[in-house]
Amino acid sequence: MQSKSHWEHIYSTRSETEVSWFQPHATLSTDLIHRICAIPTAAIIDVGGGASTLVDDLLAHGYENLSVLDLSGEALAVARRRLGPRAGLVRWIEGDVTSLSLPEGTFDVWHDRAVFHFLTDEADRHAYVAQVMRAVKPGGHVIVATFAPDGPAECSGLPVIQYDANSLHAEFGPAFELVEHDEEQHITPAGRVQHFVYCHCLKSH
Repeated sequence: MQSKSHWEHIYSTRSETEVSWFQPHATLSTDLIHRICAIPTAAIIDVGGGASTLVDDLLAHGYENLSVLDLSGEALAVARRRLGPRAGLVRWIEGDVTSLSLPEGTFDVWHDRAVFHFLTDEADRHAYVAQVMRAVKPGGHVIVATFAPDGPAECSGLPVIQYDANSLHAEFGPAFELVEHDEEQHITPAGRVQHFVYCHCLKSH
């Protein structure tokens, strides 16, 4: 996994609205989560959520059991400051998703927009998938978004791996059923277009 210091530096020196992955609203993710799991008490974790506004939108939809995980404590602090008193409704987890200890069989929905494609080391990818297997409930939903084949080859000065729906699903294996996939043309704050692929899988029982 990339160094924690890299991401702490990014979020301590740049505004949340200046980073290339910023979205005023994570509309595709919010709509997908609400469609597949509209239960307000569903346990949802946003992996690499950092300063993302997804948590704001999920709270606005009435979700009550939200966790946000990020390697950068500064990114999480940005989100907490933005939410103000509502930050107390969210569980904030600072750590490396490939190595920290998450509670077993806890989450109904695992969401990750743009963490997995940074895992260029095979061992890190295996550790990530093992974490999903352990932390997501049987029959739970797994949503992972990465740069598409025609997306950027690096982000924030770091190399990434580009995926299509089939190659991304293959990283997770037969224990995960690919239910659907989608594409997103993300417009960065600088006006550039970045292509993402989203995969929605069900974890086997």
